[in-house]
Amino acid sequence: MPSEGDENYLTTAEVARRLQVKPATVYAYVSRGLLTSVRARGRRGSLFPAADVERLAARSVEHSGVVERIESELTLLQDDNLYYRGHSAQSLATTATLAQVATLLWTGQPPTDPDGVEADLFGVEREGVELARAAMEVVPAGARLTDRLRVAVAVLGAADPLRFDLSAGSVTAAAGRLIGTLVAALPGPIVTRTTLGGKLWPKLSDAEPRPELLDAALILLADHGLAVSTVAARVAASARANLYAVISAGLGALDGQYHGAAPTLAYEFLDRAKHDPLKALSDQLRSGEPIPGFGHRIYQHRDPRADVLLELLGDDPIVSTIHAIAERTPTFPNSDLAIAAVMHAYNFRPDAGDALFALARMIGWTAHALEEYAAPALRFRTLGIYTGQTT
Repeated sequence: MPSEGDENYLTTAEVARRLQVKPATVYAYVSRGLLTSVRARGRRGSLFPAADVERLAARSVEHSGVVERIESELTLLQDDNLYYRGHSAQSLATTATLAQVATLLWTGQPPTDPDGVEADLFGVEREGVELARAAMEVVPAGARLTDRLRVAVAVLGAADPLRFDLSAGSVTAAAGRLIGTLVAALPGPIVTRTTLGGKLWPKLSDAEPRPELLDAALILLADHGLAVSTVAARVAASARANLYAVISAGLGALDGQYHGAAPTLAYEFLDRAKHDPLKALSDQLRSGEPIPGFGHRIYQHRDPRADVLLELLGDDPIVSTIHAIAERTPTFPNSDLAIAAVMHAYNFRPDAGDALFALARMIGWTAHALEEYAAPALRFRTLGIYTGQTT
């Protein structure tokens, strides 16, 4: 037991001064798992490990409260490249299966593990598919696929009596089953004995299937670090929300026009551009709005996800349209434009891009939820500053 004066420990008053908070706030941090207190030898009061206090101090921003720095082992964005647990996402998209990549993100098991991955990772049960499909049919006929997904997730969650089991094995099993069930329940024929991309294809297009193309897209879109929807999912998981609630939180943020709607905006722009690329570009520049599907906040010179998907499209005419635009702009095609190109090349339904994005990102949200379940609960809390009227 440490004693007062031990340089490795600080008193409550010392911690409060270091963090520039009130003593009561120090104990609030203890209750939230952000600090650990120990009893001082020979006197009343608590002591706090100095190292823990310094770690917490590093998380404070302008003394407005504690803003958690999210440490993650999942995704690295570096030098215009994307890595999942140290593995190139570009390489995984063409050499690994979607089940292997999901397992890599969820458990850390390498895709080269000789034990392999269970073939039914995204397996479904007939009762679940029927329930999800019934839920999807409740929405209006003109609703988007993502609207149907949100409703189905909520209903499937309510029907799962074990949804509050947050153990890793239970969460990964539920995630695989949920994603597989959602794909099977979407309007269109149910296909079996193929990959998840193969099962999703007839829901989106009547063209000759290319399962490897959708599988690659699902892999490349599975995670992208702390995007806004992923932060929303992590905050929900920090409150120990169950997986279905975490996915719902992610879907809510994904529905924003600056996030999940991007593939649809790129699709509409390409629809204009494929008839006259220069006119479409000119009209867009005249509007003063950014060119949909070009450039990225993180990548500087290229989007590796777009590189893979456009290469898989080969010499399709839509790729020539993209090149014609890219040659006249200082930016580069991003993944939203690549998904839009796939949609045009194979005559996908117009809302397919948003749904593809949502289904893929569920894999990443699950991985981030697993990290949060292993971290202290309720660690995302900032101090609000009241700016309204006072009496």
